Amino acid sequence: MAEQSVAGKMEEWVALSPPPRLNGAGAPRQRGTLRMRAFGLAVVAATISGATAVAADGRFERTLKMLAPEERLEQLCDYTAMTRIRTEQKQYRPDRAVANAMAEPKASGDTLEVTGGAFRSRKKWYALSYRCTSTPDRMNVVAFHFTVGAEIPEEKWSSYGLWD
Repeated sequence: MAEQSVAGKMEEWVALSPPPRLNGAGAPRQRGTLRMRAFGLAVVAATISGATAVAADGRFERTLKMLAPEERLEQLCDYTAMTRIRTEQKQYRPDRAVANAMAEPKASGDTLEVTGGAFRSRKKWYALSYRCTSTPDRMNVVAFHFTVGAEIPEEKWSSYGLWD
């Protein structure tokens, strides 16, 4: 919805902008045109990427609702781990997370404690530990703390159930 309101405001702004000024020869001035075009493209790109993220979140939420609560907590926390790593540690681009790579996670109520997890970024696996607490329905995270560990050597991947 936010994307639609931003787009609506952008269209309104364009519609209310004054007509271009003409130079002495009767041709429109070009000053600022490139800046406005770049701004417009940036707004479109932000709207598209925002819409994609919202759609992905919607799909993820629908998928979570289909899982048993025990599975839902682990999937929610793994997803949160990838999202937080991606936003807080820019050198990583995680595309997979596994809570039980090197040790079984421990669940207590709505909290999952992971000490032997892993995540994949740019075709390399890294150790991961986190503590994740969710709402009782296990649809939202209320507290999350994580630590990224060392790169896991490729020769250990198969023993941990990790893949290329």
